[in-house]
Formats: sequence, C-alpha cells, structure tokens
Amino acid sequence: MAQGREAEESAYAAVASSASLSVRWVQGFPKQNVHFVNDSTICYPSGNFIIFINIATKKKTVLQCMNGIVGVVATNVPYEVVAFSDRKLKPLIYIYNFPGLTKRIKLKGNVLLDYTSLAFSYCGNYLASYSSLPEFELALWDWESGVILCKKLQPGVDVSQMTFNPMNWRQLCLSSPSSVTVWTIERSNQEHYLKAKSAKLPMEDGSFFDEKDLIFPNSLPKDLIYGPALPLSAIAGLVGEEAETFRPKDDVYPLLHPTMHCWTPTSDLYVGCEEGHLLVINGETLKVTVLDKTEDTLSMDGRHLISPITMAYQKGGVLVSGIDGFVYSFIIKDSTYRIEDFLQVEEPVECLMFSPSYKMLLIQTDKGSVYIYTFGEEPTLDKVLEACDGQFQAIDLITPGNEYCITLTYSGEACVWCLEDGAFVSRINLNTPTTVLACSPSSLSVAVGTVAGSVHFFDIQDAKSPQEVHKAFLSESSVQLLVYDQRGMYLFAGTPEGHIFVINAKPSSSFEVLGFVEVCKGILQISTVSLLETDIVEVMVLSSLPETGRSSLEIFTLPIILPQVSANFTDERGRLRSEFIHKFLYEIEHSLSSAVLNFQSNQVYGFCNEVPYICSYLLPEKEHHGVCVLQPYHKVQSKQYGPGMLSLSPHGLWLITKAKCGTVCIRDIHTLETFVRCRSHSHQAHGIQSVSISMDGQNILVNGKGDGTLVCLKWRKFGGSLASDILEYSQQLLTTLSNTMEEQNDYLRRQSDSAGSELEHTVNENTRLSVDSSQEELAQANMKEIPWIQQKSQEAIKKEVKLFSNKRREIKREIRALAKTVLNMMAENEAVDNIAKLEKREFGLDLEELERLQNESEEEVTKIKKDVEIHNLAKGYLTEIIKEECWNSMAVKGRSLKGFHIPYVVENFPMKERTDEELKDVNRVLQQKKIETECLKLRKEIIEIQSGLTLVKKHREEEEEEEEEEDVAVKDTNLPNYLLGSLSTDFGISTSLLSSQLELHSREEKINQIILLKDIIYKVKTVFNNEFDAAYKQKEFEIARVKERNVRIQEIILDLELEESVWQPEFEDCEKPEKTLVVEDSEITAQKHLKPWQKAKTELITTQKMEQWLQSQASETRHRALMDMMGGVLEVRKEDILRMVIPQPAFMAKPDAVWTEEERKQFREYEKKVKDLNEEKDKYRKSLETELKKLQNLIQESTQNFDEHLKRLFERRVKAEMVVNQSQTSEAVRKSKEDLDMYKEHYDNLLAEDKILDRSFKKEFSEIPSHQVDMLYRLFKRRPRIHKQKLHSDITSIVPFGERPGSGKLNADAFAQLMKAMDDLDNINNMPEGLNPLVWNHFCMTRRVKVENEQKVKQKAAGLMEVVAFHRRRGDEDEKVQQEIERVYRELILLQEEKVKFQLNLTIQILLKQGQVEVENFQLLLDYSDAILINRSIIEDLNSVIRAQGQKKVASMMETKDIHKGIFQIEWEHKKMEMEMEDLNQKAWDIQMLFFSRERQKFLNEPNYETLIAVQIGIMEQTIAVLDKTHKKNVKNCKKLLKKLEKVSSQKDVANYTLSCNLREELVAVSERKDICNAIGSILTCEKIAKERYENMMQQQKLRNTSKEQAKEISVLEAEVERLKMKTFPALVPL
Repeated sequence: MAQGREAEESAYAAVASSASLSVRWVQGFPKQNVHFVNDSTICYPSGNFIIFINIATKKKTVLQCMNGIVGVVATNVPYEVVAFSDRKLKPLIYIYNFPGLTKRIKLKGNVLLDYTSLAFSYCGNYLASYSSLPEFELALWDWESGVILCKKLQPGVDVSQMTFNPMNWRQLCLSSPSSVTVWTIERSNQEHYLKAKSAKLPMEDGSFFDEKDLIFPNSLPKDLIYGPALPLSAIAGLVGEEAETFRPKDDVYPLLHPTMHCWTPTSDLYVGCEEGHLLVINGETLKVTVLDKTEDTLSMDGRHLISPITMAYQKGGVLVSGIDGFVYSFIIKDSTYRIEDFLQVEEPVECLMFSPSYKMLLIQTDKGSVYIYTFGEEPTLDKVLEACDGQFQAIDLITPGNEYCITLTYSGEACVWCLEDGAFVSRINLNTPTTVLACSPSSLSVAVGTVAGSVHFFDIQDAKSPQEVHKAFLSESSVQLLVYDQRGMYLFAGTPEGHIFVINAKPSSSFEVLGFVEVCKGILQISTVSLLETDIVEVMVLSSLPETGRSSLEIFTLPIILPQVSANFTDERGRLRSEFIHKFLYEIEHSLSSAVLNFQSNQVYGFCNEVPYICSYLLPEKEHHGVCVLQPYHKVQSKQYGPGMLSLSPHGLWLITKAKCGTVCIRDIHTLETFVRCRSHSHQAHGIQSVSISMDGQNILVNGKGDGTLVCLKWRKFGGSLASDILEYSQQLLTTLSNTMEEQNDYLRRQSDSAGSELEHTVNENTRLSVDSSQEELAQANMKEIPWIQQKSQEAIKKEVKLFSNKRREIKREIRALAKTVLNMMAENEAVDNIAKLEKREFGLDLEELERLQNESEEEVTKIKKDVEIHNLAKGYLTEIIKEECWNSMAVKGRSLKGFHIPYVVENFPMKERTDEELKDVNRVLQQKKIETECLKLRKEIIEIQSGLTLVKKHREEEEEEEEEEDVAVKDTNLPNYLLGSLSTDFGISTSLLSSQLELHSREEKINQIILLKDIIYKVKTVFNNEFDAAYKQKEFEIARVKERNVRIQEIILDLELEESVWQPEFEDCEKPEKTLVVEDSEITAQKHLKPWQKAKTELITTQKMEQWLQSQASETRHRALMDMMGGVLEVRKEDILRMVIPQPAFMAKPDAVWTEEERKQFREYEKKVKDLNEEKDKYRKSLETELKKLQNLIQESTQNFDEHLKRLFERRVKAEMVVNQSQTSEAVRKSKEDLDMYKEHYDNLLAEDKILDRSFKKEFSEIPSHQVDMLYRLFKRRPRIHKQKLHSDITSIVPFGERPGSGKLNADAFAQLMKAMDDLDNINNMPEGLNPLVWNHFCMTRRVKVENEQKVKQKAAGLMEVVAFHRRRGDEDEKVQQEIERVYRELILLQEEKVKFQLNLTIQILLKQGQVEVENFQLLLDYSDAILINRSIIEDLNSVIRAQGQKKVASMMETKDIHKGIFQIEWEHKKMEMEMEDLNQKAWDIQMLFFSRERQKFLNEPNYETLIAVQIGIMEQTIAVLDKTHKKNVKNCKKLLKKLEKVSSQKDVANYTLSCNLREELVAVSERKDICNAIGSILTCEKIAKERYENMMQQQKLRNTSKEQAKEISVLEAEVERLKMKTFPALVPL
C-alpha cells in the first residue's frame, strides 16, 4: 500500500510540475488619470497591471508588472509606447510597445523610493520623470538609448502635474499647489541643461503684490535730519540669507493655489486655481495675467464654479470641470472669458483629455468611471467603463463557478461579472456598509454580511437581475465571517464577540437561524468538512489568544438532521448544547493566522503568523476533556512573507495559500509542496484579501486587499490526474446536489415573486396613505428591530422572571437592607477622625468587580509599558543606524570652530575613510603617470644626448637660445597659482601629474584624470583638517588657561566684593557634536521613575551618609575649636586683611566727656591702628585691582590672538573650497566656447568635403566627352522633390496644435524618403543616351555620396545654430552676473560713502512733540486758585512766534552742522593732499633714479624707432628663411644618407643571415668531423679542426663588431633626423 501510495504521489507530482497559471482577465478601476495610447485605445494602471481598453469594442488587454504594483504611467502616441514605474526600493521605469506589449527598454536611475510623475515629449525621444522624497529629482531621459541627459534637484517640492509643451519639447511645466515653474531644456551638441523660472503668482483676490528690493531699496527717502532710512531687515538686526528673505508679517499675503494647467498653440499656459481664478502665463516671459469673467451670458442656476480640478485645451478656450459634475466651456477672448454649459455627468469629474485626433473627449470621474464624448456623432456620450462604488470587499464564484462571479464593496454594492471575459452583467445595492459575501453550493443564492449584524440573502437565478429575498438580523455586532459547508446545508456566521450562528442554508426553510455556538473572541477563520458519504458536518473555528501568544482551535459536529431537532439541541437563549455537538478545545503553542481541517478530520493545517512556515497537526483519536495542546507533525517553509491564509480546494486534495506578498500557491495536501505559483498582487498594496476556486478547479478568482483589483486566473496546462480528480469530484457533487438545487431554486423563485409583490404593495400603500405619513414615521421610529440573539435572550429572561419571581423579590429586599446598612456605615465613617477614616473604595461590596478593574488597569499599564519599550527600542535602533552611517563611519567627524569675540564659524570637511578599491585605483593611476613621466624624460634625454654627441659645435647657438628659454620658463613658474590653473599648490599638493584638458581623448584618460582630481581634493581636505585640528587644540588650551585665570579672578572679585560676572568660555554643541549623542541628566526635565526597591535603596544610602557625617562632626572637636577661636586658621593670611576689623574699646560706648586720660590715649592708639589698617587695605585692594586688570587683559589678548588665527583659518577654508570647486567644476562660458569651436571645426570640415565633392566632379568623369559631363553635372545638381503629407482639412480644423515641430524620428523618416526618391532618379531610364552603364552607376554612387553629405551638413548646421545660441545664452548670463556684481559693488561703495558721511555728522538733533515737556517729580501744580484765563489766540500767536524762531534756530543749527562737517571735510582733504604730495615726491625721486638701458635710450632718441624695428624684423625674417632653406637642404641630405645606410644595413642583414646559415652548416660539419676524429683518434685532425674553428670564430667576431658600429651610426643618424624634425615641427609636450 505504501509503495502504491508513493507511486501515485510521484505520478501526481510529475503531472503537477508541468502545470502553470496565467491571467485570463483583470477587473479594476483607475485611481490615476487615464491615458490615450492611440486614437482608439486607452489605458490605466490597476494593481500590478496596466489595462488597455479598445474604445469601440470594449475589449481589454492586460500588461503585468513583474516587480509589484504599478506606479505612475505615461504614453507616447506617435511611437505607441507606454512607460510605467514600479514601486519597489530603487524603482525602475519600463517602456513597452503597443499593441505587441513587448518590453522595449528598462530605465534605471538613482531614485530611492518612488516616481511621482512621468511625461513624454510630443516629438522626439524625450521622457521627463519626477521623484518624491528624498531626492525630489527632475530628470530628462533619452528613452530610446536609456540614458539620463540631465537632472536637477528640488528639495522639498512636491509636483502635482508635469507636461511638455506640445509645440516645443524644450519647455516643461511643473505645477504644485503653491507654484508654477517652467523648465527650459537647453542643448549644446550632446550636452543638455535644465533652467528653471517660476511664475509670480497673484494674491488670492487676483491682484499683484509689488515687492520691493529690501537689500538695496532705491525708493526709500533720504532725510538729512532723521538720518538714513534703513530696510526692515537691518532694523530687525538680521544678516546673511535671513536678511535677504525676511518679510514682515504685514507684508506676507496668501497667494493663489494652482490646481491644473494646460498649454496653448502659442506656447502660453492656462492655469486654473483653487480660488476659481483663471490665469494666462506667457511661455517666454512668464508674465501672469488674471482673466476676467463676464456674467451677462450665462445663468448658472445657482451653481458656482469654485474649485475646478481638471482642464483641457480646445480652440478658442478650455474645457473645465469641478466637483459639481458639470463640464463647462470657457470661451476666452483677450483678457476675458465667458462660461457656457458643455455637458452634464452623473458624478464629479476628475480628468478631461482629448484624443490625439481631437474627435473624442475622455471624461473620468472620481469613482473611476470613464466616458467618451464623440463630437458630431449620436449618441455623443458613451460609457466605456463603469466603476463600482469603492474597492472590492469580498468575492465568490456563483455555483458551480464556471459562468459568473459576484463581488461586494463596502458600501453594499454587489456586482455580477461574466467569468469568460470579465464583462459587467448586473448590480444590486444594499445601501448599507457590508463586510463579507458567500455563495451557496445548494442553491443559486448569495449571503451578504453587514456591519449592522444582519445577513441579506439574494436570489441570483437570473444573473442580470438579482433580487433580495430575505434578511436575518443576528446581533448588533458586525458579521465578520460567512461560510457554507461543502454540501450547502448550513451557513455559519461569525461575529467579533465569539458567536458562531448556524443558519439553515436552504431557502425552503426561509433561512432559519438554528442556534449559535460560543467560542473565543477574535475569530480568524471557520473551516468545515461536509462529505457526501457522511451524515454530519464538522466545523473548526480558529481564534487568537493575544494574552498568551497562542492560537485556539474549537471543533464541533452538527448532524444533518439538526433542522428537525433544533429545539432539543439548543437552550432557552438559542445556544447549542456542548454535549450534543461534541465540542473539543485545542491550543497551538504559537500564533496561527489561518487553519483548515482536512477531509479525513484527523489533521489540521496551519499558517504560522510570526514565522514563514506551514505546519500540520494530528488530532488525537481519543476523546479528551479540557484543553489539548497540539504539536507540529510536519513543517515546511512557505516562502511567502507576511500573514497568510489557507483554504482547501473543493475535492480537498489542494491546499491553497495566499499571503501579504501577493502570491497564490497551490500545494499538494499530502506533501505540502508547491506545484503552482502565481503572483497576481503586490505587498505594497497589502497583498491578497481572498481567493475563490470553482468546483471543477478551472477558474480561480483572486482579490487584492489594497489595490482594488480582481484577477481571474486560468490554467495553461491542466490535465492528467491533476484535472481528473477534481473534475470527478465536482461531477459527483453536482449530481448529488442537482435535485436539491432544483427544489431550492423553486422556493427561491417563489420568495422573489412574493418579495416583489410585497414591494409593489408597499409602494401603493405609501402613495395611498401619504396623508398620515408623519404618524407612520413616528410609529416606525418606536418599533425598533430587535436582533435574533436579543429576542432569544428576552424570551429566556421572561421565562426566568416568571419562574423565579418570588426569589427575586426576596433578593431585592435583602439588597435594599444591605445598601441601607452600607450607607449608614459610610455616614459614620465621615464623622470619625482622619486616622480612623476608611477610603470610599473599601465600602465596595463587589470585590470581584474591584479586582477586575484593578487587573484591567494593571494590564493597561503593562501594555503601555510594553508599547513604550518597543517604541524606545525602535527609536534606539534608528539612532544606532543614523549614528553608524553619519558618525561612526566618518574617519573625520564634522565639527565647527567658533571665535571668542567675533561671529566667525569655521567648519572642517567631514570625510569617510577611502576604500581599498579607491586606494588601489589611485595607486594604479599614480604609478601609471610616473611611468609615463619617466618614459617622456628618457626619450628627451636620449634625443638630447644623441643630438649633442653629433652636432655639438653646429648647434651651440641653438643650445644657448634653449637655455635662455628655460630661464624664461623658470621665471614664469614664479607666477601666482591662480594664473597657473590651480590653487592646490597653496596646500602643498602637486598637480604635475594632471594632464591638460586638450590632451584628454580616450575614455581611460578621462577616468584617470577624474581619479587624480578626487585624490587632490582628498589631500586638500586632509591638509585643511590638520590645520583645523591644530586650531581646535589651541582653543582647548586657551579655554583651559582661561579657566585657570578665572579661578584667581573669582577669588579677587570675592575679596573686593565686586558685583561682576566672570566670563567663562565653553564649547558649543556645534563644536562638540558628540555631546548631541549623549543625554545629560540636566537635560531631562521629567522626574525619574524609581521602582520601590530603588527608592528604599536610595533612602538607606542617604541615611548612612548622614550618620557618617554626624559621627565625623562629633569627633572633630579640634576643628571646631579652631573655627570658633581663630576662624579656622593658625596664622593670618594676607588675603584676610580686607576682612580684618579692629575691635572698639569698651569705653567708647560712654560719652567722650567722661573719658579719662588713659582712655583718650587708648582711643588715639585705636584711631592710629584703624588708619594703618585702612591704608593696608587700600594698598592691598589696589594690588588686587591691578592683578585683576592684568588677568583680564591677558585673557582678552590670548582670546583675540586666537580670533586672529581663526580669521586666517577661515580664509584657508574659503581657499580650500575654491580649490575643491575648481577641481570639480569648470566655467560654463569657457566650456561652451570650446564646444562651439570644436563643433564649428567639424562643420567646416564637412562643408569643405562637400565643396571638394562638387569641385572634383568633372575630374571624376574627365575620360568622357565634355557634353556628357555637362549633362551629368546638371543631373548631379538635381534633387528629388519630396511631397509632404498634408493633414485633412477636417483634422486641421479640429486639432488646435496643427502640425507639430519635427524630431529626430521625423528627420530620419524624411531622409529615408529622400533616399527612396533617389532610387527613382538612379533608374536606368533616366540615363542620358550614349552613356556607358558603368559610368552611370559610378555617377549614381557619387551623387548619393553628395546627397548624404549634404544631409550631414544640414544636420550639422542645425546643431551649430543650437551650439551658437547656447554659447550666446551663456555669455548673456555671464554678462548679467557681471552687471549684477557691478551693481552690488556700486551699491556697496555708495553705502560706504553714506556711512562715512554719517560718521562725520557729529551733531545729533532730538525733536520733542509740542506740548510735552519733561518736568521733575512732584512739580505739578494742583492748586489753581491764583490762575488766570488767557485767550487761546494769544497762546497760539505766541506759539507761532516760538515756532518761527525754532525753525530759524533749526536752520542755524543745520548751517552750523554743515560748517562743522565742512571743516572736517577740509581737514580730511588737507591730509589727503599731504599724502598725495609725499607720493608725488617719492615718484619724482624714483624717476630720477630710474636706470635707462641702451634700448630705452634708443626708443627715446630715435625718431623712426618703429621703422628701425621693422627693418630689423625683415632682416631676421630673411635670416630665418635662409636658415629654414639650409635646414631643409640638410634634412634632405640626411634623408638620402639615411636611405643609403638603410640599404647598407639591409645588405648587412642579408650577409649576416647567410653567415648564420653557413655557421649552422659548419657546426654540423664540425660535429661530424669531431665524431670522426674521436673515432680515429688522430691528434693532427683535432688540431686542424681547432685551428679552422678558431679562424671562423675570429671572422664571426669581426663581422659582429662591424655590424654594431654600423648600427650605432644608424641610430645617431635617426636621432639627428628626429631632432631636426622636432626643431622644424615642434610638438606640444606638457612640462
């Protein structure tokens, strides 16, 4: 049996291994904007798929993203491609062809998290992408080649819409709720650049705010009396960037908030705003105009277009829609627009888009429905896609599962779909929140659970018109689970309270509720086993036990005769009795997220919640009492992450698993091995929510949890035992249930008819009794529907009340007596003392309730503590990661250094340790550069030595000239570093190994140059960091020294009793950033929580310390005596002199008249002592003050010296940044100039080649007669005419953008069309008469070359225009920057002059308001008895006189001030003239001492100096010409000599080769003769042979010497030739 089972399993596995699943159709609704792929197809993303819909046929095509959920989507209509991004970490962009749906290219950028927007240009192969946090990167791609052309970062800017200009691909608009930015794409040859310019938006009321230049305000008044008018930022005391961006609160006005934009054919922008305004932005100047709305032509019927959310351009205006479901047409004329109603849609519109031909308008609603409005056709509005009301909450297949399926949304909308193609069939709406859905196997009915706790039953015999037939209100808790058993006998409904309701699933019983079973709360899954051959239904319920981290399994059995005996199986409250249903309780030691019971009812399969394993558990055969703990029997790794769910196939041999990863796996129930896997959803959308499989296993329905996508899967290979088992079971089950289904469907039909008639009767009654509607509503409000479980409970309570009424009365009476007693006790308790008083909680009689509340509070505290610990652990982990990446990984930590008295802050360069690979590359490049340098030196030395040996005398003068040039070069090296091209030499870094930019040709050379530049930057940063560390140590030393001196200063201040504070410098957090990583106790404001044992320990330690201190104080009697008698010291110190007081004699208390002589004498001595002591105190006080000033001056001097050092360090920092930036970037203008020159050179070369082809035509055909040449030349100049395909008149009248500019693809198409036309010209029929066909073929080839070259010239000319324009723009920008610098510099000079002017103005005028005079305190008159009344006119006349005199006084004071200022000015000018006089005297003296050479004297004395110089130049030119001629002659002779020597050398080589051959033969002969000699043993023969051998060797040696001498002569001649070449044609060799 075991062998047979193994053979069966192996055959099953072989069949299953070849099976696979594929996507049949996908149903989802757009959450993003819908796009046109071509004029007849639209597409939108849904979950892991992109759905394409043919507008005419409604046929759908699906493209799946294999890396998870689809991100943003964009389409390119001319190329018919679609681009989309995925949403994994480091996302990619995929571009697919349509309709082939083949991948064209994959784009990989540097984005970390997600792309938020994609946009194709309307012409060309350009794609723009924008990313979100953390980069906020705008990138421009060449999507055909897959490279990023350019990119820019916009930190913190979220973009809501991004579009290319349809008429100009070089413009790109990005809009956000706070800004509109137009990016201009500039191209120079192959380089692309992005330039941004933002539009200045108006305020919310449509007006513009006139911003003033707050830094250099020109309009501020200049008052000579009140002084300069300062900007507000200066008054606020702001500096730096804050001063430039500072705006007062009153000057900050809210601006308009853009919601959408669209381009116009004139490259302008229409922008709609949240406030309802419509803006026009000029595409070039970005000038914003607010359009005015005319109100005289349209009656809006109370509608107000407040916040438009979508816009589409049409000729003469725009189409706009908002949240009211209307589409409006804005007719724009000049700066006004009027509104007309265009179309009404049932739902709020979210997107408007025209088709490429502008014949159709796509309208997308907020729910996801898509309408197509066709212009000029009936009906004009067609619904392409009708969306459901929300995401799919639950799904199921309608029995038997091969024709229809049904879905349910949270709002209660149930939709029926066709399984063949996913087409919509019908819908029914409950208009109440729903949770679950289940289809009955025994009838064509559907059960729907709601949040309110009821179950609704639908009749779906007619799929096109489902109807509700029954409603069962179970409880007030929501229905969490609905499960039918396999035979459709019972329906199990689970609630969160742990109630499992058993409902008769047959419609003939009117879906009677049979009872309920109480299980643990937190029900996760219900699994049933109902086999055909059994008469019971086994039910298993999985619940979670969060307190213990375990899972609970409760299994009970229901007989099939339960409907007939339900009254005996339940108690009064409807609860099924445990002894009748055989309920058993099991526990799993770990947490499970799902569990199912196999069909043999002896094994449970569970999906572990915390680890990715699927386990099987064997159920014990023997019955047990209590809780039985199950152990894993078999365990396999699921390879699916996240919480998963299990379900069994209808025949029980497949285990279907789904998890958060979005993958569906089908496993063999025996081995738990996966034989089919399909990924239909993604973990980014929380994976799969539910899976449903048909009875025959042919159809599998998968519903996503967060993406709202329904996927239908089909089998690719489905046969063998894999298919036969499930098909056999399904046929058997359907055969068994066929009779039951017919019977129950008849009952359903009757219930549907009765429900319909009742509904009609209710409607009639409502219409007939409408007069009493208010009374009926009141009655209905009073009659509230009661749940079934509550009805049962009330019935049971009534019976119990009736049965135990007497006992209840007795208990109530005793409770009242007990309550009275407790109240008396509480009253007595209030009268006793506080010590004897009890707390109120001690009078609680319900001890269990008190204990429960206390336990709940402790559990809550424990839970909060655990949450806090987990939160702290997560924060600690994040802290460690940040610390590791940003602090520990840095070899040089980033820190700052601040000055003591100046606001200077110098930062070092944070640096990471260079990796081994980087060091290896640097060493390799350095070694390579050193080898190249040494090779170059050796070559120069060889050339110089060899040329010097042969031509010493001849070129002595030239060597002298070279020495002079070398001297000049040495002198030139003393130039400043900024003139030598780099400032890195100031840091001791050599740049000798760097190559010139003009010498970088290959890719390897450029890479090596980059590595060397990085090495230089690293060394510069290292040098500066060393200087920074030295300054940091110096500051540490200065702070320590200041602390030492402050100790003495504090003592002096205490001695002098001064109220001065001691300045103590400290390091700030930016200077010691490691302090941020450590939390000090002083930073914690909250009181530290101590546990009871910690409090006890602290108290014990405090008590012990106090006892020790008391003991020590008790034993130190000597110290106390010293303190009492002598102040704690044995001798008087000098520091104590200020505290010394001479005690007064006792007789001084008496009057001095009663003093005796002795007492007077003592008084004089006392006065003398006091005087001496005061003098000593003054001397000591002065010495202390002197010491204090000295210490303070020393501190001030040392800290100021450090500040000066910090200034120098700051300059070094600036210079280091200059070096780094100089090494990293180059000037844009110079680079564009180099690109322009190079491009122009290429263009000139092509143009010259084109002219050469034209001029050399007649030479090419010089062998044929002249008249034929002229005829061919005319044909050579002839070009074919290419007729452009004109658009139809109706299309041009509809499409507002008309023909769009050409692109690279169009240029390639035009060239291909030209070459095709050339084929017609090259036809043999166009050949002139009498011409040789070979000549004609040659002519055709020549003409084709000419045409191709002309096309290249045209393309180069267009590119040259771009490069010239780019260079001009860079020059203009550079000029603007220079002008701005000059303007700022002029403003700075003016400010400095103004500052000097006001510094010279030493007079300060204070103006007081009239009638306000300051008087001393208590000088006010309160008694007016002697006051008199004076006429007001007298006072006013007097005031006018005083005012006139005051003005004269002010004028006099102004004149005096000007005179004082003039005096200061004249003194300053006098000093200036004295200094100028000294300078002039010094210059005169220098002129007198100036040395005049002969050349200078000749220049001054010779009248025709320029003519003389010209004559000398002419003589030198003649001399150079003669020398050049002589040199050429010498070179010619040397070449002849070299040729002769080469011939001699070749002859010698031939002779040497002959000799070597002869030598080889001689050696053979010698060896033979040697053998003969050895055989004969003749001595004479040996001597003869030796002599001949010696002679041959001598001759060979002579030949070798001769060959070496000739080779030396040849090398000398070659060196001489090379030297002469170098002299004649010098090469640019880097020094």
